[in-house]
Amino acid sequence: MSSATPPPDDMSFCAELVRNHDFPRYVATLFVPAAERRALLALYAFNVEIVRVRDQVSQPLPGEIRFQWWTDMLAGHVHGSAEGNPVAAELLRAIRDFDLPVEPLSLLADEHQFDLYNDPMPTMAALEGYLAATSSAMFMLAARIMAPPSDEIEHLARHAGLAQGIVQVIANLPRDSAHRQLFLPQQLLASHGCRMEDVFAGKQTPNLHAVLEQLAGEARQHLTTASSLLAQLPSSVRPAFLPLSQVRADLTRLSRPGRNPFAPQPSSRLRTLWTLWRASRSREFTK
Repeated sequence: MSSATPPPDDMSFCAELVRNHDFPRYVATLFVPAAERRALLALYAFNVEIVRVRDQVSQPLPGEIRFQWWTDMLAGHVHGSAEGNPVAAELLRAIRDFDLPVEPLSLLADEHQFDLYNDPMPTMAALEGYLAATSSAMFMLAARIMAPPSDEIEHLARHAGLAQGIVQVIANLPRDSAHRQLFLPQQLLASHGCRMEDVFAGKQTPNLHAVLEQLAGEARQHLTTASSLLAQLPSSVRPAFLPLSQVRADLTRLSRPGRNPFAPQPSSRLRTLWTLWRASRSREFTK
C-alpha cells in the first residue's frame, strides 16, 4: 500500500497558489459564498501564474511562449494539456459558470509581456493603461463573479485597479530597481529631475521622494473615488473590492515620513488577515 499523499484537487491547488503568492486576495475570498469563492480563486490563480512568469524565466522568449500558451488556451486552441493544468481547468470552469468575458483575460496576459523586458515605462498615461488592463481588469472580473456587470462597477474597478497598481509600483521599487527595471514613469522622473541611474543605484534623493509622493497622491485620489463609488453599489458586489482595504493600509505604511523606499517592507500575514477581516465587517462593505 502506498503512503504517498494524494495530489490536491484543482480547486485546492489554486487556493494554495493564491495563498502563497497573493495573500490579500486569498483572504478576501474567505468572505464570499463557496461557488463564488471557487471562481475567484481560479481568477486569482491565473493572475498569479501570469505575474510569476517574469521571475521564472531568464530570457524574454520563454516568457513569451508561456504567455502565448495562455492566450491560445483562452482562445480554445489548446487541447488536452489545458485539462492537465489545474489553474487552466479551474479558470475555464469559472468562465463557463459565471459567463466571464475572455478578452480581458487575454489582454491581461498580453499586457504583462512588458514585464519581460527592461524597457522603461514612458509616461503616466502608459502606466495607467498598463494598470487598467491588469489590476483594474482583475477587479472588474471579480465583480462580474459577484454580480451582473454595469457601467458603475466598471468605473469603480478602474479606479480600484489604478490605486492598487500604483501602490504596488511603489512597494515593488526595491525588487524592480535591483533588476534595472522601472515602472516609475520616465515622464514623472524627468519632471522632478530624478535620474534613472540614481534609482538603479538605490540612492535616496529628494527628487525620488518627490516622485514617490506624487505617485502616492495619485493613488490616494483613486482610492477616494473608489470608496465613494463603492458606497453606491449593492452589498452583493462589494466583497470583490475587499482587497482595497489592504491597498489603503499599504499606502499609509509606504507614505510614512523618512521611509527608505529601497527597503522591502511587506505587511505581515497576520496584519493582512486583521485588515481584511475588519473591513469585511465595516459599513463600507456590508451596508
